[in-house]
Amino acid sequence: MDRNRLFIASCVALVTTSMVFSIRGDVLDALGNDFQLNKEQLGQLLSPAFLGFTLSILIGGSLVDLFGMRRLLTISGLFYVGAIVAIVSAPFPAGPVESLFGNPITTLLWFAMLTLGLAQGLVEGVINPLCSTLFPEDKTHRMNVLHAWWPGGLIVGGLLAFGITKVMGLDGEIGAEAATLGWRIKLMTIPIVAVAYLFLIRGQQFPATERVSAGVSNRDMLLDLVRPSFICLWICMWLTSATELGPDQWVPSLITNLTGMQGILILVYTAGIMFVLRFFGGPLAHKFSPFGLMTISAVLAAAGLYSLGLVSTMFGAFAAATLFGVGKTYFWPTMLGVTSELFPKGGPVALALMGGTGNLAIAFVLPIMGGWYENEGAAAAFHYVSVLPVTLVVFFGLFFLHFQRKGGYKPEQIGGA
Repeated sequence: MDRNRLFIASCVALVTTSMVFSIRGDVLDALGNDFQLNKEQLGQLLSPAFLGFTLSILIGGSLVDLFGMRRLLTISGLFYVGAIVAIVSAPFPAGPVESLFGNPITTLLWFAMLTLGLAQGLVEGVINPLCSTLFPEDKTHRMNVLHAWWPGGLIVGGLLAFGITKVMGLDGEIGAEAATLGWRIKLMTIPIVAVAYLFLIRGQQFPATERVSAGVSNRDMLLDLVRPSFICLWICMWLTSATELGPDQWVPSLITNLTGMQGILILVYTAGIMFVLRFFGGPLAHKFSPFGLMTISAVLAAAGLYSLGLVSTMFGAFAAATLFGVGKTYFWPTMLGVTSELFPKGGPVALALMGGTGNLAIAFVLPIMGGWYENEGAAAAFHYVSVLPVTLVVFFGLFFLHFQRKGGYKPEQIGGA
């Protein structure tokens, strides 16, 4: 077993997952034009991607020990290829669409988005327990390094999308055929990276998960998942993921409408902040404790989101995005690291529940944000979502105080009581 190659393959798989996120956000308006969908319908079209993400994380996380990590990761790559091919080859409706399921074309599009979500969820369902198993001595730091490649993929996808826009002149006066070709080319970059991680895992032996290696029974695993502290952390995951990823999917369109600049640049910029800072997640979590770090993050994220709703200039957009980018950096990987450290007996299922819950929250918030955007404007959408990290300040602050009273944050040993 080559654990470094498996870790690299996990990073590339996560790059594929986040490329979908950034490129899909960039082509959203073009998709709406070609398939004649309004903003709320676009939000509904995005929802199955996150519902599929949720479903496959839960199923994949439950099947990791039974079905095997390599098989699940291979299936995810095949799903990426199939879903993208279905989207770029779909014909366009003859007129405006009243309901997504009232038209066979948009129904096909909905199922393609669902398949993309299934592919993304299988990746997440495998790489988190794989990382935890490969590096049991340094989980939170390695989770942060692994998940640095989420914003890394956002950068790759965002720059590819921006580059294609400039090369093809998609931000100027162009015909409908050129616009359609543009978003199709952008989407077709995704299967290329998916094939790359399929090559990396070819012939590799994957380890048994930490839970299986330690001989933890299914009963003990389930008992770990009904502890009050796990349930509280699970509630926090709803809020952290909605804060981080819900606004991200709308940022390109929202910022473009608020300032007139290419909104994808803001997404790339905040992703760059996250990519760099996540390599320091381990030392910072050690210094402030994981919950101290996430309390600070929630304060910054709230200020950043509210400020994004006030911007009208390029400078203001980048200033507000800096606050938001720093604030959201440590939410997802630190939540997964804490889950793995405090509930090791929960194994892949605990991580799957956290990841699945995170994506389910996004599936709910996207159409809601789309409705706010459609009916009340871009600024209101950011302002309303900023309430979520304010709530997180309270939750994480209480967790921080709880562990301080116990003498400080300490990971649990899988063989402990």
